[in-house]
Order: sequence, then structure tokens, then C-alpha cells
Amino acid sequence: MDLFDYMRQEQKKTESPLASRMRPETLEEVVGQQHIIGKDKLLYRAIMADKISSIIFYGPPGTGKTTLARVIAHTTQARFTSINATAAGKKDMEEVVAQAKDAMGMYGQRTILFIDEIHRFNKGQQDYLLPFVEDGTVVLIGATTENPYFEVNGALLSRSVIFELKPLSKEDIRLLLQRALSDKKKGMGAYGAVIDDDALEFLSDTANGDARTALTAIELGVLTTPKDADGKIRITLDVASECIQRRVVKYDKNGDQHYDTISAFIKSMRGSDPDAAIYYLARMLYAGEDVKFIARRIMICAAEDVGMADPQALQVAVAAAQAVERLGMPESRIVLAEAVNYVACAPKSNASYLSVERALKTVEDTRTAPIPIHLQDAHYRSAGKLGRGEGYQYAHDFKNHYVAQQYLPDALAGTRFYEPTEIGFEKRAADYLQRIRREAGEDTE
Repeated sequence: MDLFDYMRQEQKKTESPLASRMRPETLEEVVGQQHIIGKDKLLYRAIMADKISSIIFYGPPGTGKTTLARVIAHTTQARFTSINATAAGKKDMEEVVAQAKDAMGMYGQRTILFIDEIHRFNKGQQDYLLPFVEDGTVVLIGATTENPYFEVNGALLSRSVIFELKPLSKEDIRLLLQRALSDKKKGMGAYGAVIDDDALEFLSDTANGDARTALTAIELGVLTTPKDADGKIRITLDVASECIQRRVVKYDKNGDQHYDTISAFIKSMRGSDPDAAIYYLARMLYAGEDVKFIARRIMICAAEDVGMADPQALQVAVAAAQAVERLGMPESRIVLAEAVNYVACAPKSNASYLSVERALKTVEDTRTAPIPIHLQDAHYRSAGKLGRGEGYQYAHDFKNHYVAQQYLPDALAGTRFYEPTEIGFEKRAADYLQRIRREAGEDTE
């Protein structure tokens, strides 16, 4: 390190953002994540024993992935180097590997390579690392906000231990904010700032488990708030609300939050809970989810979970899907809310869904049975001369426009795929089928 590098490092300690300055250097300073760094946990023991193997930290922003990597860097006797996958290329990795080989060969020293946002590496870049991870040239520590099972090569995953970090609790965020305000060396302690209890509660809650968001807000508040008559910088609730203009929503359109939220949304409609369904709708809209995607899920729920118990539900859902394409936001939120409430409040039956699943299973498991000859088309070419269509009874010629007649192939005669429930409109359909079959003398048992 030359003089200029040294000066830059020293300057960072005082002028870098608060969230960066407040990063812990020891495990004891880390707040939260006790499910992986508690004193009886594997990661804690591995760090303290300096026996780190390749690991991947996975979790939302601001939960401590980079922090844990830095703690390892301060704890280990191994050589520690880091790169960011958004900026690094193959040349950077080649340099890291070459230096790691030299350190191992000359000093017997291991190299820990920390790759931030490892999911940004493409398959080729990840494949390049594989042999060096496998032979121990480097010990990999990856950090990602994306599900590693989707974004990281299976070969790297199989050689790594995955630790999932959780959003910090309100109590964790509260502790970090208090620590930042009192720390005179790395934090804002030299400013003599104080924070009202309701402001501290507000910031702890609205940060949604993201330490970086909370620390950035408190830093902004301290730096921009004038001193009061007592010479104190007071962070009030009004100041706190200005520093976080809107609640942080943990939602990304391609990761776990996307799938978890849409799953909860559908299950709430299926479970006839319009309040929960509307809440999850609001979360998706607030996060900027595609309204056409939401509308498609409502249509699916209307068909699969409401079905014939209220056939109108699918019409409402389809109309909503057409409307959002024409309206866009913000008006689409009203259309979607109406469709969600209708589907959630509608009587439920999955009999239609089950009927097609049973039929598909039958088609898959059985040989293709010949269609009864009386149902075959008698109009094309010389089909009529071959007897096709003979014996067919036209339903409208009979009472109730129904006649007992075999429609299924012989091998499946009598099979019931659709079993209507006693719910909503479907009960009317069930009663109708039973009545016309009985009046036609057909056995309905």
C-alpha cells in the first residue's frame, strides 16, 4: 500500500457513509442473525476456530452479509480479498487466483475470496472459479440477495454451505441506531444528538429489517437538523419521517419475495379472506409489480378455486384483466381490488379443476379408446356409408333436452370425472344433472 492508498483508507474511516463506518469488526459487535452466529452455531465456531470453508450468505439487503464477511476478514489469519461481481471480470479473477497460488506456495497461507453480489456472475465466470474452490486455492465467500439455488451454479453450491440471513428485528434496528448515535469514534456521537422515543420506534419499524436504511436515515437526520435552544440536535418524529420518505418494501420481482407474496395472495383469495388478499395486492402494487401479471393470477384463482360455485367470478376476473390493459396505473388498482374482493368472497369449488386433472390422468394412463360409433362424424367424405354416426340420439328431441346415452368410450363407460359440490351455483348444476338423469331413467348412483 502506498501513501495515497493509506490516506484514502484513513479518509474512508471518517467520511464514508455511517452504515459503512459502523460495520462491526468482531462477532460480538454483530447485531442479529443469532440463528447462524450464536455461540453454539456452526458459523460462530468456524469463524472463531479460523476454519472457514466455502460459504454463501443469502438474504435481503441490509441484513449483514458484507458485515459478516468483514468480520471474517478481521478474525482469520488467512489472506482476505474481495471483489464485486457487478464490476469484476475474468481478468480480476485470474489475478486473485494467481496471488492465491503465490500465497499458498510461498507462505502456506490460505486465501479467502469474498464476492459480493455473486449472482451477477454468469455461468462461465462461476465455472471458472470451480476448480480453484475445489482444490482449495481459494475459500469462497459469496453474498447474494437472490435465491442461490436459482442463481448460483449447482457445482459451486455443492461445495459451499449456505447461510440464510433474516431481516433484522425492530429491537436489532433500535440497538444499532442507539449505538450509532452514541459512538464518538465511528458514529455520530460527537454531534451530541438525541432521538425521541417515538422517532426511534418509527425508524426501527419503517426500516423493515434493513440496517443500512435505518443508519442512512439517522445520519441524514443528524447532519441536516439544526441545534435547538439547548444546543442539542433533536431527532423528532417529524424529522425521522422526513428522512425516510416511504416505507421500505422487501420485494423483488424475480426472487423469493415475488413468489412468496403472490403465493400468499392466491391462498388468501382461495381461503376467502378478502382483507389479507387486498393487503398482498397492495404490497405488490406498492412495489411496482406488473398489473397484468396480478390480473392473470386472479383469473387462474377464479377458474381453479371458485369454478362452478360462481361462474361469474371468472367473468369478473377476465373483465378486470382487460380493463387494466386499457387503464394502466393508478386506476388499475381499483379494478384489481374489485376483482380480488369478488373472488375472495365468492363460494369456492375446485371440482372443475379436479375434473380435468382426473381426465388428464386417465388419458395419460390408459390406451386411447375408440370413440363410440354413434358419436363419430357422419358428414365428412363417405363416413356415413361406414355407419359412423348411426344410432346417435339428438338431445333436443327429448324431454328436458336430455337423453340417457353413452358418450364415453366403452372402456370408460360410467366414469365420473366431474363431481359437483353442494356449494353455490354448483349445487344447482348438481341438482339439475341428478334430476334430468333420474327422469330419463338413468341410474344416478
